[in-house]
Amino acid sequence: MTSSPAPSPEPAELPDTELLRLDHQVCFSLQAASRAFGGVYREALRDLGLTYPQYLAMMVLWEHGPLPVKTIGEQLHLDSGTLSPLLKRLESAGLVRRERSTQDERSVTVHLTDSGTDLRARALPVPRAILRATGMSVGEVLALQETLGRLTESLSRAV
Repeated sequence: MTSSPAPSPEPAELPDTELLRLDHQVCFSLQAASRAFGGVYREALRDLGLTYPQYLAMMVLWEHGPLPVKTIGEQLHLDSGTLSPLLKRLESAGLVRRERSTQDERSVTVHLTDSGTDLRARALPVPRAILRATGMSVGEVLALQETLGRLTESLSRAV
């Protein structure tokens, strides 16, 4: 018979000196995981000619069709200063085209080009490759996403 591991102590049960240890910092664990994901995505996206942020923008457009830049930024949690150069590079690559609204000159809508639409078929294997790289089941990944969503909401409320 195997014994189950002892439950981890609650943070309030740990002295401040223990809480200050690097291996107790959830932010560090998330940063390390993010860097590891970056490497896996770089490899998976190499043949598509996309960076990870460009891939995310393309995913939003593949899912929703033409969208205002502002909406894409909201979906990706990116400000216009980060998003505009990214979209400009996608436009230079012939994957999207940006059109200024005739009703509101301040609004720019992003449309997929035929090449951008066609790229979706080549991108279909990427999510499974990433899932395989995690070494986790679909259920584990979905549970992690739910936990990270709650974490993000809590942290957003804290600032």
